Amino acid sequence: MPVGEKPHYTGHRQRLRERFLKAGNDGLQDYELLELVLFRGIPRRDIKPLAKDLIETFGSFAEVVSAPVERLREVDGLGEAAITELKIVQAAALKLSQARVLNRPVLRSWAKVIEYCTASMAYGDTEQFRVLFLDHKHTLVADEVQQKGTVNHTPVYPREVVKRALDLGASGIVLVHNHPSGDPTPSRADIDMTKEVEEAGRALKIQLIDHLVIGRGAHVSFREAGLL
Repeated sequence: MPVGEKPHYTGHRQRLRERFLKAGNDGLQDYELLELVLFRGIPRRDIKPLAKDLIETFGSFAEVVSAPVERLREVDGLGEAAITELKIVQAAALKLSQARVLNRPVLRSWAKVIEYCTASMAYGDTEQFRVLFLDHKHTLVADEVQQKGTVNHTPVYPREVVKRALDLGASGIVLVHNHPSGDPTPSRADIDMTKEVEEAGRALKIQLIDHLVIGRGAHVSFREAGLL
């Protein structure tokens, strides 16, 4: 490259930033939005090929930023600084989603609850079990991950779930867990566990509002499915 001449990707980065400011994320493809995120972590390189490879490998922008750090480290050309930028975006997205539902009536913002649970759990590579704790007005007062498991199983202890609800002064709960396979169809074990939690809560006047199973791009509500 001649002395004083700027790399070709410098102009590309500026043009991409300008397009984003004018059109927002709807005006960009997934790989282009990913480029914007990676600019800070990879300041001096053409990263369009890397961004496209990441989308091809993981499937979408959301799946890239949600991918486990260990899997991201396996990608050639993706260093720690770039991975950190991806994880910052994921953390910010979860904070924004959580803020839309915390301390608000859950049943009035049910779509946002689904959105938050999907953002936080849909792309995990192991099962995660969380509980949303509600007060007597069905306002979300706490959101806690209770257990983490394997690719197809998470141990759940109904008495511990109910005990925690009592500790928080909650009168209602929503169970949420993900299926890493992407298929949210409840298993027999899911159905049996839900009944156990419901029975344990009923004895102490803690209502099980719903149990959500989160998949990739889909979810199942036990109440809507007639399982509660």
